[in-house]
Amino acid sequence: MKVRVRNGDTFWYYSNLFYIPNKLIIDSNPSLDPQGLKIGTEVEIPGFTKESYTIKQGDTFWNLAGQRNIHVDAISLINGDINPNTLKIGTTIYLPARVVNPIVNGKQGYGSEVLERDLKKLKEIYPFIKLNSIGESVMGKPLVEMRIGNGRRKVHMDASFHANEWITTSILMTFLNEYLLSLTNVMPIRGVQTMPIYTGVTLSIVPMVNPDGVDLVLKGPPENMNEQLITLNKGSSDFTGWKANIRGVDLNNQFPAKWEIEKERKEEKSPAPRDFPGDKPLSEPEAIAMAELAKEEAFDRLLAIHTQGKEFYWGYEGLEPPEAERLAQDFERVSGYKSVRYVDSYAGYKDWFIKEFQKPAFTLELGKGINPLPLSQFDEIYRDTLGIFLVAVYRWY
Repeated sequence: MKVRVRNGDTFWYYSNLFYIPNKLIIDSNPSLDPQGLKIGTEVEIPGFTKESYTIKQGDTFWNLAGQRNIHVDAISLINGDINPNTLKIGTTIYLPARVVNPIVNGKQGYGSEVLERDLKKLKEIYPFIKLNSIGESVMGKPLVEMRIGNGRRKVHMDASFHANEWITTSILMTFLNEYLLSLTNVMPIRGVQTMPIYTGVTLSIVPMVNPDGVDLVLKGPPENMNEQLITLNKGSSDFTGWKANIRGVDLNNQFPAKWEIEKERKEEKSPAPRDFPGDKPLSEPEAIAMAELAKEEAFDRLLAIHTQGKEFYWGYEGLEPPEAERLAQDFERVSGYKSVRYVDSYAGYKDWFIKEFQKPAFTLELGKGINPLPLSQFDEIYRDTLGIFLVAVYRWY
């Protein structure tokens, strides 16, 4: 919600007026000097929207403020050209509306168009979010990284490396939305206060690593690639089991961490719906983008979110630090998921991250069943894994 600065207004005053942490207002207006606001300048107030309202008999700013449980000056601020003492019936004004309900609806087929729409809405309401393009998919769809907070500790989470695991995106986006609501409404999540997380941690999220593959599973092949993809899919027009990117390369078998072993033992020796690691490591634009992001940002922790199994993996060749074991114990405690240190699988993003940086990294296998998991599992998965997400951003040893 945008407001215009009046004589004497400050970010601190807006913080008290709207009950929004001052830090969120400052970060929503990075180009403005908090100490030198100029009259007439537009300021973003996060966590609010404007609702139009038509004046009725007996309405005043004062009684409208009482009905909405907001400060009367909040109404005056966003209706600067209207004299509150001469309100006329039928006049349209605006009322500030605190956002208290989620924007994200995770219980749907969550493809790239839904993600793009949700990212746009979230950015409008929570302008302290930063959206960065880290690359493009094979088909030119943007690979978007979201950043929330600006603390020195950096935690990264990603979802939908695998196309038929798209429910991981809806789970991660649901967590993100709950986190944002918690920040602007100063409400804890499971007893955890989130503003200290915001000020101490930079949270990086890539919600959909494989948008081409996700859209293929949910909507079928693009018209110009129909024949080619049906051929790769063993002649079937049913793409619900497709795991790879649009070129038939498994993106989570693309990283130079014993890639040669995976290449040798995989049955698939050419592009396929799943399990083909490519002709060389980091051959695919999506995998390259994720590797470059990790190199540039030097994350302290990484969570790669997959399905299924109700377990998580956290070791690689003994290179994982002692902190990883403590985190694994906490993850297991808060989720009920099984902690697995080593698994006979290589070349994944988690493997490569541990190999390169010797920092904690986890592959989470959400839910249980056959991919793609049904949306009927959504509530259970979210309930079980919310604790893991929280521990990942607030527990430091």
